[in-house]
Amino acid sequence: MSEEQDELSERARKLFAGPVEFLKSAPGLKFLPDPDYPEIAFAGRSNVGKSSLLNALTNRKGLARTSNTPGRTQELNFFDVGQPPQIRLVDMPGYGFAEAPKDLVKRWRFLVNDFLRGRAVLRRAIVLIDSRHGIKPVDLEIMEMLDGAAVNYQLVLTKADKVKATDLAETLERTKVEAAKHAAAHPQLIVTSSETGSGIAELRTAILEAATS
Repeated sequence: MSEEQDELSERARKLFAGPVEFLKSAPGLKFLPDPDYPEIAFAGRSNVGKSSLLNALTNRKGLARTSNTPGRTQELNFFDVGQPPQIRLVDMPGYGFAEAPKDLVKRWRFLVNDFLRGRAVLRRAIVLIDSRHGIKPVDLEIMEMLDGAAVNYQLVLTKADKVKATDLAETLERTKVEAAKHAAAHPQLIVTSSETGSGIAELRTAILEAATS
C-alpha cells in the first residue's frame, strides 16, 4: 500500500469513527434532501446483509434497521457522515423480494431509477452480492439499470464468513468475470464480513476515495 493510500485509509477510519447521523427517509423524489454533499448509495437484494454492513461500516449497532421481512423498507434512507458532513450514505430499498406485491416492485423501480438518473451528487453505488450465492439474475438487473443510468458502481461481497475459502475464491472469480462485462462497474471488488470485520476498512477507504475524487 502506498503512503497516499495509507493516509486515505487513516482519514476514512477517523471519518467513520466520528459522528454518523440519520438525516431523513424519502418515500419519493420530492422528499430528497438538498444535494449538498457527495453521496454513496447502497443497493442489494433483500437479506444480503445490507443493514448489518452499514452498521459495521459506521461502528453503530442500530444505525440501519435489520429486518426479517424482506422488502420492508421502501424508502431511500439518508445518513450524514462527519460533522460537518463530508459524505452522505444512501440506503436504498432492498430488491428482489418475491413476497412483495407487483405495484410495490414497480414503485421501487421508479423511485430507484429516477434517483439514480437524476442525482448529480451521487458519486458511486455499492452493489452488495451475497458470497453464498454469487450474482443472481436480479443482481444483473440492477447492474444493467446502473449501466443504463451511467452510474459508477462497485461490487462488494457480503457474508464472507459464511462460506468455505475455496467456495469464496470461486464466487469472487465468477463475480470479477461478470463485472468486467459491465461498462459502469468499478474493477476493484471488495470481500466483506460484518461478523468478523474483514474488508470493512477497505470499503471505508473506497467510499472516501469515491466521494472525494
